[in-house]
Amino acid sequence: MSGAAGAGGVTPLARLLAARIADEGPISVAAYMQACLHDPVHGYYRKQAAIGAGGDFVTAPEISQVFGELIGLWCAVVWQQMGEPGRVRIVELGPGRGTLMRDALRAARLVPAFHRAMSVDLVETNTTLVAAQRACLTDAAVPIRWSDDLQPSSAPSIVIANEFLDTLPVAQWVFRGGRWLGRRVGLAGSGELAFVEDSSGDEPSSSPPPHIAATGDGDIFETRAPAFAKWAAKFAALRVSTAALFIDYGHAEPGLGDTLQAVRGHRYDDPLRAPGESDLTAQVDFAAFAAEVSRHGFNCDGPLAQGEFLGRLGIVERASRLMEANPGKALEIESGALRLMSPGGMGSRFYALGVRSKGLATLPGFDRVDSGAAAP
Repeated sequence: MSGAAGAGGVTPLARLLAARIADEGPISVAAYMQACLHDPVHGYYRKQAAIGAGGDFVTAPEISQVFGELIGLWCAVVWQQMGEPGRVRIVELGPGRGTLMRDALRAARLVPAFHRAMSVDLVETNTTLVAAQRACLTDAAVPIRWSDDLQPSSAPSIVIANEFLDTLPVAQWVFRGGRWLGRRVGLAGSGELAFVEDSSGDEPSSSPPPHIAATGDGDIFETRAPAFAKWAAKFAALRVSTAALFIDYGHAEPGLGDTLQAVRGHRYDDPLRAPGESDLTAQVDFAAFAAEVSRHGFNCDGPLAQGEFLGRLGIVERASRLMEANPGKALEIESGALRLMSPGGMGSRFYALGVRSKGLATLPGFDRVDSGAAAP
């Protein structure tokens, strides 16, 4: 059968996972998600160029150039807060097709000293996307380095991560008979992948925190604790002045519910139907991530709903200036900005969280005063 999903949703990765489960027993949802996205041969992020109208999903930078421009100016203000160091590194985790960085660098030219001081690190594991990023950033006019992980640097660092946290593996537990059982991926009687419950119980350290109270059988709790701890440790290991901006879809407070989903061709799909051929994500628990990075010595700002955050950065004013300069695209520009801000849509479903070293002031957009990040 070809690499695409065939009858019954059988993909090459589905066969490999079924064989693994038959040999070793059911695997955790986190292990399943990790394999689906990052398997060296069949993982979704190893081979797909899935962003954009012709792919599986569209991200904020693809919706409006204003998004990336505001991020670029946000970085400039952070650099000023750092004391305008002569060297500063801009890091993007999961840079997609390079669209956000392209727009951010264009805006950064409005602050010449910042533009001269910067270098860029792009952290990307998808070789197809690396090629797209190189093509997109041909005229960047700043040093750019690609790697598959966060690299050390002696320069102060500003990290951007748009729709990155939601791709980290999520573990799930289901409440059944008065206790939490691990939710895993096993095999149905027909041999197809299926969700199963681990009746042997979980290690105490894996159980949901005490303040998460189940209301009845079938309640599901999700956590990315190991993945969050891993990335928080990576930031701490940089040992330089660091500021980071995380934007993702999720919730500001912990809660219960199954948010694991697959997206393929701009439509939701069964997460077990075509492993390796569809994108898997789950909502981000921003409170849990903030708590973890705080334990590693950072301060956190937010989270704020994306609409409020972009509003504080001046998205309306910047979109208006862009519309005046490009009247032929005014409707497109306005539509894109409204989509990013829409209540009930991206404006309220996505959140922004700032992370900063102890010596840095509250990051732009997170204080109650207009940061002026879009002023240039």
